[in-house]
Amino acid sequence: MQRKIIPYNQHLKELARKLRNESTPGEVLLWQELKAQKLGYDFHRQKPLLNYIVDFYCSELELVIELDGLYHDDILELDAVRDEELRAYNLTVLRFSEMQVRKDMANLLRVIEHYIEEYESAHGCWKDTPQ
Repeated sequence: MQRKIIPYNQHLKELARKLRNESTPGEVLLWQELKAQKLGYDFHRQKPLLNYIVDFYCSELELVIELDGLYHDDILELDAVRDEELRAYNLTVLRFSEMQVRKDMANLLRVIEHYIEEYESAHGCWKDTPQ
C-alpha cells in the first residue's frame, strides 16, 4: 500500500525533538509498548504533522495516538479542531488519558489492537505481530 505524505510545519522539528526528551510518565510507558514494533508496526513519537506535534504516529496504519492530561474546555475545543484536520488526511485519532495509560495499560492496548485488526481487515493487509 502506498503511503500518503502528510505535510508538516518545518519549524516544529526542533520542538518535537525537545519534547521527545521531556515525555510524561504515560508517554514513556506507552512508548515502551509501541516501540520496536511490538504491535507489528513502526510507530514514531512526537511527530510533526500539519501544524501539530502528535504524541504517537504510525503511517502504515494511518493512526495517531494522543495522550491527554488534565485540561479545560478551551483545550477540548482545540483538540476537536486538531482531530478534524487530521481526519481530513484519512488519519484516525485515538485519545487516551494519561491516567488510562498508567492504570489500565492492558485495556488501552486492546483498543489499539482492535483498531489494527479492523484496519487490516478493511484494507486487506495483515502483519504477524512479533512474539
